[in-house]
Parts: sequence; C-alpha cells; structure tokens
Amino acid sequence: MKAVIRTHFHESIDAKRRSAVLEDAIAASARLLIEALRDGRKVLVCGNGGSAADAQHLAGELVGRFETERAALRCIALTTDSSILTACANDHGYESVFARQVAALGEPGDVLVGITTSGNSPSILRAIAEAERRGMMTIALTGRDGGQLKHRPGLCHLIVPSDRTARIQEVHILIVHIWAALIDEAWQQQPTGAA
Repeated sequence: MKAVIRTHFHESIDAKRRSAVLEDAIAASARLLIEALRDGRKVLVCGNGGSAADAQHLAGELVGRFETERAALRCIALTTDSSILTACANDHGYESVFARQVAALGEPGDVLVGITTSGNSPSILRAIAEAERRGMMTIALTGRDGGQLKHRPGLCHLIVPSDRTARIQEVHILIVHIWAALIDEAWQQQPTGAA
C-alpha cells in the first residue's frame, strides 16, 4: 500500500513540476478572466465528470471567495441544473447540454471555460463553438495532446503535459486556484467601490 501511495504522490508532484511550462498561458487566461469580470461580464464554465466538479469549484471560488474578501464575481457552472441538463440531453442529445446553455446565457465579451482532459468531449467542443459564434472569449483546460481543441484558432488553450486523467485533473484544480489567487490580487488593487 505504501508503495502505491508514494507512487501517486511522486507522479502528482512530477505532473505539476512539468506543468510549470504553462506559466505564460495561465497568465494570459487569468488576464482574460480578470478583464471580463472587471467589465461586468460573466464567466461560464463546463466539464463532464471530474471536470464538472472542477467547473463548480471555479464558480465557488469566484462567486464566494478564495483567500481574501472581495466582491462576488459573475460565474456560472453549467453543470449544476439537473432540469436543464436532462431536458437538453433528452431533447437535443447530451452533446448539446452546455451549448444550449451558452446560447441562452452567453453574451459578447463573456468568457467560456471548457474543461476536458482529452480535448475531445463533444459537449465541450460544441459549447466552445457556440461561445465563439456569440463573440465570447474561450479558454480550454485539457491534457494529453490537446485533442480536437489543439489547433483551434482564438482559443486560449492550456494543455497539461500528462496522459493520466487523474494527474491532468490535479493540475487543472491547481490552475483554478492560481486563477482565483490572481483574481483576488487584481481585486485588492482596484479602487474602493469598484466591482
């Protein structure tokens, strides 16, 4: 058992160390989020399975708070409304569950964050395409080789250099925490009363 435990710790540490190459992409994506939120725009986030949990985690950090008190920020996890999810899946197919919500809620200048470890999830691909049609900025968190999202123009794409889903998700949540820290810092630098 201890050997398995140690292996997981070492693999996780190694994945995070190798992901430090994403520093520029993390900074660029954080700037997109900060600029949109400062302009009163909103962030929509989606993912499946563990990535759905990461989407909800990001929304919690922005609407609630991360480590410092600041204004509540506009962020919606598209993974949480069971009536919308099941209606869209039933009527339009599961691959449309997030795209339909983007069509209903997304506006030019908003940001969509799509989280998929493979870069190939049809529901995320469609949501990103819908966001682009609506003039939204798009960010993707993926892993492996980036999948079908790898060469998508205009997409701020962060590809975790790992092939293991668990390791990719561990780095994704680290990126979420880095974004939250950078957003907190940006809000601390705003003049009093700024949203």
